[in-house]
Parts: sequence; C-alpha cells; structure tokens
Amino acid sequence: MESSREFNFNAAFLEFSRNKFVASPSVEELDSLKKSEIVKVAKHYGIEFHLLMRKDEIKRYVLEYLVDESVLPSTVLETAITVPTENTFELKRLEIEMNKEIRLKEMERETQKEKEEREMQMQREKEEREERERREEKAREHEFRLEQLELGVIKGSDPKIGLDTGGFDVSKHVKFIPKFQEDNVEKFFNHFETLGEQLKWPRDKWSILIQNNFKGKAQEVYSALSIEDSMDYDKVKKAILQAYELVPEAYRQKFRKNRKADTQTYVEFAYQKERHFDRWCASKKVSTFDALR
Repeated sequence: MESSREFNFNAAFLEFSRNKFVASPSVEELDSLKKSEIVKVAKHYGIEFHLLMRKDEIKRYVLEYLVDESVLPSTVLETAITVPTENTFELKRLEIEMNKEIRLKEMERETQKEKEEREMQMQREKEEREERERREEKAREHEFRLEQLELGVIKGSDPKIGLDTGGFDVSKHVKFIPKFQEDNVEKFFNHFETLGEQLKWPRDKWSILIQNNFKGKAQEVYSALSIEDSMDYDKVKKAILQAYELVPEAYRQKFRKNRKADTQTYVEFAYQKERHFDRWCASKKVSTFDALR
C-alpha cells in the first residue's frame, strides 16, 4: 500500500514539474528536471528523439525546438553543450562511413558514365572517319575513271576529254555553264537545261558539262554516284535534288503549308503560291489538265 502511494506521488510530482516548465519555459527550470521529466516535456512538444539518448542530448533537442519557436533566445544554445558519448561517436563514425560509401558509388557511376561517353565519342569518330574514307575512296575511283577516259582508254574516245564525243568538243562549251549556287539549285538546272536546248548540246554529254561546277553537298552526292550513274544527267539531277529535298513531296509540302506573311501583299502571296504549285506540277511532269486530274 505504501509503495503504491509513493508511486502515485512521484507520478504526480513529475506531472507537476512538466506542467510548471511548459507554463514558464526557462533554461534554469529545464536544468532542474530529471531525464524522465525532460522526456515528458519533449513528448509534449512532439519532439522526435531516441530513448537511448542521454539526458543532455534530449535537453538540447528541447532547447533547439523552443529557440526555433522563438520561445527562448538563441543564446541559450551556447551554454547547452552536449557532451559526446560513445554512442554519439559510433553514430558519427557510421555516418562518415555511409557518406564515404555513397561518394564512392557516385564516383563509380561518374567514372562509368565518362567511360560510356568516351566510347560513344570514339564510335562516332570511327563512323565519321569510315564515312569520310568511303567518300574519299569514291572520289578517288571517280577521278581515276576520269583520268582513264582522258587518256583515251575507252575505244573511240576523244583524247582531250576521254569520251566518245561524236565530234562534240566539251571544252568549248564549258564556259557557258551557269554558276552553281546551293541556295538555288533548281534555278541552276533550269538555266542549264535552257542553254542545253538552245545551244543543242547532246543530252548524253550534259553530266560531263556540269560536273566541274558542283560544290558542297552536290559535289559529295555526285562523287558518291557510280561511274555509270554519274554519266546519266537525269540520275545526277535527281540525286542532287533529293539531297537538297527538291523533290515532288517537298514541293507539295511547300505549296500546302505556304501562308501569307504580314509583310506580303496579296498579289505577292498569290504569285508565291502559284510558283510553288507550278514547281510541284513540274516535278511530277504534269503539264496538261488531264494529267493534273
């Protein structure tokens, strides 16, 4: 019976001490509390802590909370020094080990990423080098073939140009070829074909007449063609127009998507629309109403 009364008294005292601190928090009042009382105070404020912590550690948690809530001044933390315990050192050691392991894993990932990027870069460089070598090989083959033609290897050819010219001297007509411009490829071919018809150039010599005027992407496309295809003007023209996306589908897209600009008059827009439509029809070889239908 006596033990029960003593227990009830201690519990009531603890509750009194806790309520007294909560009613008027102070460092002095907190210092007077036992660990069990500080635990109840911490629970009252909803502060998370571990029961294995020392009294001073829980006390500091309470003070930090009250400082954050502006109940106590921040200066109280300067005197509330928590003495490190063996558990504290162990937790710190584990934290350092964990951070070290995390950093090592990050370094491994970074190293692996850098390795993969280097491999990808090396693969791209290899592919670019191989593609460049293929183009150069094609160009060398083409130049060798032309040299053979120039030396008259082909029977019945003109030694000056290495082709069976049938009396047509290409060198006399090259100067009339219009200048090739990459930003207006279609105009170049139209101009050239008009000259060819007017000057009555043999159509089977057209590819020889224009090949020295190509530059940029057109020169690359022409060099990549086989010898047979490079001698066919229509195939040369088709390949180069495709390279610059000047094909029926591209003309169709330009015609369909063409919209009047704010700076255009309606007459200018109508002319532009008409030009896109004419190029679309011409690329499809549509020249009559029946063909259009």
